[in-house]
Formats: sequence, structure tokens, C-alpha cells
Amino acid sequence: MKISGMQKLTLLDYPGNIACLIFTQGCNFRCPFCHNKDLLGDENEDSISVDEVFSYLDKRKGVLDGVVISGGEPLLQPDIEEFITKVKNMGYKIKLDTNGSSPTKLKSLIDKGLVDYIAMDIKNNFTCYNETSGVNCINIENIKRSINIIESSKVEHEFRTTVVKQLHNLGKLQEICSYLGTQTKYYIQNYRDCSTVLERGLLGFSEEELKDLQKKLNMMYPNVMVRGI
Repeated sequence: MKISGMQKLTLLDYPGNIACLIFTQGCNFRCPFCHNKDLLGDENEDSISVDEVFSYLDKRKGVLDGVVISGGEPLLQPDIEEFITKVKNMGYKIKLDTNGSSPTKLKSLIDKGLVDYIAMDIKNNFTCYNETSGVNCINIENIKRSINIIESSKVEHEFRTTVVKQLHNLGKLQEICSYLGTQTKYYIQNYRDCSTVLERGLLGFSEEELKDLQKKLNMMYPNVMVRGI
């Protein structure tokens, strides 16, 4: 496991739970709005050891409820199953953040009961995925398969889209909603510019614009929520 960082306590990243947040190194996407550009490559000078993570988790038993594994893209890690198994055996719940590009590995983790909550990022409607993800070879069928695997599982889950003015609009969000249906949690969360973003100059929506998007989407999709306002 290549672990590039750890937030020792979060009350926001695992709904209803006190958790530790772990960032894995490496991602197969290059989303221009990514806030974690230092996690995209194979190496990071700020990496921490797996032993350090387990030492901390051992000390926080009874205090923390779970561990959030984010990235980067965690499912690129060849030993992710071994790592999660050990964390689960310590008594922690697991929340997995994923971009949905590795459906076979995702299904294996679900089938083995190794994840308790899944949050999958949906970058855009399917016709705009390459542009939004920053690469030209996205296998859309893998994205769709991951969505279907998650929705058909008994694991608590959510889907989410970071919205950027240059990349998203009502029509594109409606297309995403039409694929997800009306029963699953779907969040739209606003892009916020910062010094660590991959591509500067992008714009988020105003609070009023976000509320208007939600209002129009909720006319057919009551499961759509706005996060972060």
C-alpha cells in the first residue's frame, strides 16, 4: 500500500461516524478540478508507512468508528484487500471512495463483506467523461458496471459529482440522474478553487445557482442533494 497521507480525525467524511481518513497514492484519472494533485503520480515525498497507520489505529480503538480510504484511487493498490481485511479485523468499519474504474475489484470487496459504505464519484454524463476525467481512454462500461454493482449491493452508498461551471450544466446532471434513478443518494458538490488544484482558473457555482440546480433536478429526482452550502 502506498499511503501518502492521513487525517487522524474526521467528522465529515464518513456519515454518522468518527473516522480516520487515509489517502492512497496514485490515480488513473487527471480531473482538472482535482484538489489532490500531489496524489496523482506514483510517488510522494510525504508518504507514510502502513505500520504507522496500524499503530495509530491500534491506539484509537474505542474512539474511532471507522476508516475512510480515499485517494488518488484506492482500488489501484494491489494489496488493498489485504489492507482492508486487517483494518476490519481491528474492529473498524470501512468507507471506500472510488472513481468506479475497477468494477471487478470493487465487486470482490463487496462480496467478501469488506466495505461498509461506498462513495463513488461520477465525473459527468457519459459522453463527456474523457474531457472531465482528463484522460482519453475511459472505459465507460466499467463506470456503468460499478454503478450497477453498487446499486444492487446491500452496502450503504452514495454517488456524487463535483460541479464546475466550465464542465457541467443542468442537462448533463439530468442525464446522470436518469441513469441513477430516484432511489439512491446523489450529491452535487461545488468546485472550490485552491492552490493544490490540478488546473487553475476553473469556476464553481454560486449558492443561488446550486440551489436552483437542485430545485430543477428535484422535480423528477427527489434524491438529489447539494453538499457543502
